[in-house]
Amino acid sequence: MTQFGTRSIVVPRNDLSVYRGQYQLADAYRYISEAYVGYHFNKWNGINVDAGMFMSYVGLNSYYQPENWEYQASFTSDNTPWFFNGIRLQLFPSGHLKIEGWIINGWQSYGSFNSMPGVGGNLTWMPNSNLKLLTNDYYGTDAAGLPGRKRFHSDNSLLVRYLNHPKSKGVSMMAFSLTGDIGCETGDGVDGFKNGDSAQGPAQYFASAMVYNRMWFMKNKLAWTIGGGYMTNPGRYLVLLPTGQASPLPNPNNPTQTEGAFPFTTNPGDKFQGWDCSTNFDVMPWQCITFRLEFVHRESNVPYFAGSGGVTSPTGYTTTPLPPSWRPDLVKSETRIIVALLFRF
Repeated sequence: MTQFGTRSIVVPRNDLSVYRGQYQLADAYRYISEAYVGYHFNKWNGINVDAGMFMSYVGLNSYYQPENWEYQASFTSDNTPWFFNGIRLQLFPSGHLKIEGWIINGWQSYGSFNSMPGVGGNLTWMPNSNLKLLTNDYYGTDAAGLPGRKRFHSDNSLLVRYLNHPKSKGVSMMAFSLTGDIGCETGDGVDGFKNGDSAQGPAQYFASAMVYNRMWFMKNKLAWTIGGGYMTNPGRYLVLLPTGQASPLPNPNNPTQTEGAFPFTTNPGDKFQGWDCSTNFDVMPWQCITFRLEFVHRESNVPYFAGSGGVTSPTGYTTTPLPPSWRPDLVKSETRIIVALLFRF
């Protein structure tokens, strides 16, 4: 699966493994979102073995935007992986159960920081077409130069369709989703869920949740969605760098740091909390196209969103040297109105 436009630039996110080794991994993968090979064994309800780069299930939302209920992902999905690099094994003992295991480079990373690979898996149970339960669990070492720092993460979702009248010209379908994530890092200067500083270091964990409800109308040609979420991440080890700090060209002398005299820090003990809410209305004249109008509001405890003063440079050009006293104009909240045209082929 190929990709073009802005998505092809932002995919590396906070993955700094692309600067390890002699190859330019960010450029090598820039226009590819999914590429893997595998073999299907015709046993049980299917067994698949795949190797390469494939989409992640962590965070509920799909990488493929037309499959999502909202355009702007909630904090829970926005700050968890969208792809994995490695090997996966999928087992389908029945038509209602999937068991999946991973051996991967790491947490949404093109390369590997340390000698230990990331491991994890997915368990999905769907007893009928109205109920779906799943859990994704991960363990690895994902801090550059800190092999003693271990990361654990658990992502869990419930999807329930509680009304289904596809031929109705009124309300034709209703469903809700509930997702909760919990995880932490321990070792090499951080101490997981500890609320205060300990001998091992400050707390370093991730806790978040999001809930959405969606209603379809007119034989599923129209839909309305409302929902939101909350996230707390002391240590900011999973927080995406904010606009103006996530440049594809980081500090040339230290690629693990961003440019500027006032970078957005991700040090142990640095706290981040955020919440968001959104609502949208979809028009879907046929299954290949969606017209979406969405309202989104997001807030954080620290300046994080792009402000009116700009985040590129004093002049707005990327070629302008940054004065020592200049900093991006970041604010604690943002409100957006999004108009989107989504295609599916």
